[in-house]
Amino acid sequence: MDVIITGGAGFLGKKLAAKLLERGHLSIGGFEPRPINRITLADITPATGLPADHRLQFRQVDITDFRAVQELIVPGTQAIFHLAAIVSADAEENFDLGMSVNFDGTRNILEAARRLGTTPGLVFASSVAVYGGDLPEVGNDELMLTPTTSYGTQKAMCELLVNDYDRKGFINGRAIRLPTIVVRPGKPNKAASTFASSILRDPLAGKTAICPVSADSKMFFLSPRRVINAFIKTMELPSASLGVLKRFTLPGISASIGEMAHTLEKVAGKETADKIQWIPDPHIQKIVSGWMPDYFAQRALGLGFEADENIEEIIRAHIEDEL
Repeated sequence: MDVIITGGAGFLGKKLAAKLLERGHLSIGGFEPRPINRITLADITPATGLPADHRLQFRQVDITDFRAVQELIVPGTQAIFHLAAIVSADAEENFDLGMSVNFDGTRNILEAARRLGTTPGLVFASSVAVYGGDLPEVGNDELMLTPTTSYGTQKAMCELLVNDYDRKGFINGRAIRLPTIVVRPGKPNKAASTFASSILRDPLAGKTAICPVSADSKMFFLSPRRVINAFIKTMELPSASLGVLKRFTLPGISASIGEMAHTLEKVAGKETADKIQWIPDPHIQKIVSGWMPDYFAQRALGLGFEADENIEEIIRAHIEDEL
């Protein structure tokens, strides 16, 4: 089996590849698992820190270039994990870039997969940013999509495309909405939520971190460990278990930013937690305040997906995996 991971230079793409290499096999849509012969990480940014494995290769690809995408998704491709995207704040500031990468790039991926004529499996990484506006304290699977950012709008449009390409039999597709993933290793990016990782990651590494939102701001979180397992489980779900709607929100945990800081102090001590500097940024606060603070993911829970127990589990997993 040949597997493609777009956004493969990112930390989730590399972690997903490592997990698949460790497993050595993958099932698509509930069918018999097959050995993984090759994993191709595709990204516009060169990948670093890849494991030495003959089954793993990297391709530098701009997904807004349809010809390049066609050269990537070639006959023999059986599974595609589409993670590549321009992140939230960047997509909001640069509308054309966000539309080009997040929407047009996704359509290029879908169209290249369609032209194979073999119905490859495809998992699309969406986001809870598809919800926005006047939201309840706890969302649920009955909520309408009401994005209030360009990023959320682009993700919502792509979800509909994935569903329709699946309905037409072009792909075996499914889209999963990700909570904010914490803790992300590496450097901060332009996502509005990047501070949620920085305020844990950087103090644990002995560095100061800036928190641009209030301590009572609440967010919906999932750890890298859980989301990597969710990507694979989503690809392997029998199509019949999803019915006509091939999209759902992953379960996560809700916590305030103040709770995160308090838990950091509990795990690593006051000196570490004091490295968080509280400097308000009205722009980031407005974006975060428009997100849903909690979600009851009944459908995903019924399909066997799991959330982390609490913020402490997430912090300790980061220490174990990254430090």
